[in-house]
Amino acid sequence: MTRTPDPELDLTMARVIKAPRATVWRAWTDRTRLEQWWVPAPAICKVIDMDLKPGGSFVTRISEDGGDFVPHINACFLAVDELSRIVFTDTLLAGWRPAENAFMTAIITLSDHPAGTEYAAHVMHRNGADRKMHEEMGFHDGWGTVAEQLARFVEQTH
Repeated sequence: MTRTPDPELDLTMARVIKAPRATVWRAWTDRTRLEQWWVPAPAICKVIDMDLKPGGSFVTRISEDGGDFVPHINACFLAVDELSRIVFTDTLLAGWRPAENAFMTAIITLSDHPAGTEYAAHVMHRNGADRKMHEEMGFHDGWGTVAEQLARFVEQTH
């Protein structure tokens, strides 16, 4: 299912990554690889749990200053379509348990492109206030930086 972004509720970003789709997919689905690019540097990421199946957990921690790791993502995968799409939400936790602090659902899509892989993120929010807050928190810079880090990571490893 392809969903058209709602400009009142959604934020999106896309870019071409000069690497094969399978390489980008591995960077997203291998926890050790994901830790290399998932949060904007100089912060570092630790993957606590990553069960890549519908209802599986997606839990990461972040260290902004090299100190203690604090919660980053505590989410549930909704869909994992080999080599093409990953959908996760913090509205639910692993096993479809309702979360207390729901904020967003993200759809990551990968498709072939003549130069490599078309990478897109479509992030949906429950209301305009959450969308605005996510944009003001730096969605475009943050998700753009992470996509750039992903590109550098896979372009040098394939």
